[in-house]
Amino acid sequence: MKDRIGENLDRVREHMERACRESGRAVTSVKLIAVSKTKPLADLQKAYANGCRDFGENKVQELVEKSEQMPGDVRWHMIGHLQRNKVKYIVDKVYLIHSVDSVRLAEEISKEAVKKHVTVNILLEVNVAGEESKFGTSCEEAARMVEEISKLPGICVKGLMTIAPYVENAEENRLYFAKLKQIYVDIIHKNIDNVCMEELSMGMTGDYEVAITEGATYVRVGTGIFGERHYDVV
Repeated sequence: MKDRIGENLDRVREHMERACRESGRAVTSVKLIAVSKTKPLADLQKAYANGCRDFGENKVQELVEKSEQMPGDVRWHMIGHLQRNKVKYIVDKVYLIHSVDSVRLAEEISKEAVKKHVTVNILLEVNVAGEESKFGTSCEEAARMVEEISKLPGICVKGLMTIAPYVENAEENRLYFAKLKQIYVDIIHKNIDNVCMEELSMGMTGDYEVAITEGATYVRVGTGIFGERHYDVV
């Protein structure tokens, strides 16, 4: 008998596979990030036991604490807004930073990466929908920022990320996912040194199937795996 988290993971993976089939993509072309922010360690351990190796955290402190208690083969993704004064704590612990939204933040990541002799993989966060409540650069600035960040040592730009609006009907976000894919393709065509545009991080519990049909390579699913968030967990 599988536990609830295992059953939820099976369901999410089935939906991912269906979206891949419908869009003519290989199932292996999309990776699932279990968004474990605010979740207790026991939940992460259940997800791990059911095959999850990619976990996404919003807060530096949570990522650091959980990384010390989970197996060494877990890939940690920083998906929340990252403050410059917290960068030093995670540069050598994180597999991918999804939320780089300014050149100043990238410069801080570069400085700490050089200090610790690591190369940090990052995604540029693009606020495709132009929501005032969201972080991220504008669509118009994305390519220029990628070029600027690509010159920094200790950083490799691996792609783009967006957080689409919260909507009842996932189809409403299709245009934002398609727009991010277009920006991604345009940047690939520029052949910028030190830029390996391989990843598109887009789609969450409510709309990840639509995101996959528009080219997502990472989907970030929390509620769909773990259930509603527990805000009382530090």
